[in-house]
Amino acid sequence: MGKITGFLEYEREDRDYEPVAARIHHWREFILPLPDGEYVKQAARCMDCGVPYCQGTGSVAPGSPGCPVNNQIPDWNDLVYKGNWDEAARNLHSTNNFPEVTGRVCPAPCEASCTLNIDENPVTIKSIECAIADRAIAQGLKAEPAAARTGKRVAVVGSGPAGMACAQQLARAGHEVHVYERWAKAGGLLRYGIPDFKMEKHYVDLRVVQMEAEGVTFHYGAHVGVNLPADKLLKDYHAVVLTGGAEKPRDLPVPGRELKGIHFAMDFLPQQNRRVSGEKAADGEPILAKGKHVVVIGGGDTGSDCIGTSFRQGALSVTNFEIMPQPPLHENKMLTWPDWPLKLRTSSSHEEGVEREFAVLTTKFSGANGAVKKLHCVHVDDKFKPVAGTEFEIDAELVLLAMGFVHPVHEGLLKSLNLTLDKRGNVGASTDDYKTSIDKVFAAGDMRRGQSLVVWAIREGRQAAAAVDEYLMGSTLLPR
Repeated sequence: MGKITGFLEYEREDRDYEPVAARIHHWREFILPLPDGEYVKQAARCMDCGVPYCQGTGSVAPGSPGCPVNNQIPDWNDLVYKGNWDEAARNLHSTNNFPEVTGRVCPAPCEASCTLNIDENPVTIKSIECAIADRAIAQGLKAEPAAARTGKRVAVVGSGPAGMACAQQLARAGHEVHVYERWAKAGGLLRYGIPDFKMEKHYVDLRVVQMEAEGVTFHYGAHVGVNLPADKLLKDYHAVVLTGGAEKPRDLPVPGRELKGIHFAMDFLPQQNRRVSGEKAADGEPILAKGKHVVVIGGGDTGSDCIGTSFRQGALSVTNFEIMPQPPLHENKMLTWPDWPLKLRTSSSHEEGVEREFAVLTTKFSGANGAVKKLHCVHVDDKFKPVAGTEFEIDAELVLLAMGFVHPVHEGLLKSLNLTLDKRGNVGASTDDYKTSIDKVFAAGDMRRGQSLVVWAIREGRQAAAAVDEYLMGSTLLPR
């Protein structure tokens, strides 16, 4: 906790955004930090609430309240209030390998679970976390190499948040860790999915440098199961951890889907991230929104990222369709708190001028000369059945499908290993030990649980590292 009467003395003050008119003309982060003194006041608002749901219950259920990595939030709020930023950073890093990431892109279930949120006035936990992490980075991230080596070799396939967290934990436990990444740089969705205006990529680069200093070796351009046989990893390593994410996008198989100008979000977003970084573009025609009417189908975070990216590329207009009905503006706290509530959420990208419509089903695409020109749509009821008389059309020269991801890509790695999958098509493994159906092969993150949040990936990567360490050594001191 912070100051025992702080929540009575100080009002909630959070970070603000650069004005829309300015921020849509660049790709930098646009959140404006608070003065250091204001962070101290905000940390002081953390109250002696008895049961700090903010730091999580330890449950593996996606809807369980609080922080999935079990950040010790009241502890580091108290340390910030007392001006002990260094100890706050040590405490924060003890549960979260990449707090500068979650401090930027996490939806903050901790704040939904804050006791003060009963009165719509939660502690600014996410902003304080980001400030702690950024101060630690400004002072220089220090490598934490293991004091002794175990002689065990571990391969981690995929360098997203789950893979990086897993690799770092295993290296610090003394194992020789090799990370295999199919793209040119590490980070997974942190690098190629999340736009730079939400998180600049030098934060990923800093963690890669730190991990290399701790003994982690990164292998780029290594697409396991495609240009690198999975069997080779099984022969060369004592354990293999699969953290390749859930990359199979949900499609929209309606008439006209074959028209040019209709793309998956994850064909669109990585192109722009590569342009910003100066990385060589992947094969394929450039997908650009400049001068076009854009329709984004899907109302989640990926859809939001497509909206912000389209505006920055110079789209004439952006419309967002969601098949679900519009959620309520506010939740009933007496029914939902401390759980994550269903309510209308408006992102910074939504504020940049998008037209949002809910309960909309696209029935077909039409075009001219092989390119999309129109969407044909209808409103649906709460059972997703078309409502007669609500049909409409909308112009579009670019359509971005951001309807989520169904499961990991099965071709290549998973088929070559012949792993058992669960009923949703994810790699079968429990959170007890993260073991797959093949000896010494483990799975974590979205590849195991399905599409989820960055913070859940970090949790699973850390827990899988503890499971691997115990498998190799008979016991582990790594935290779960």
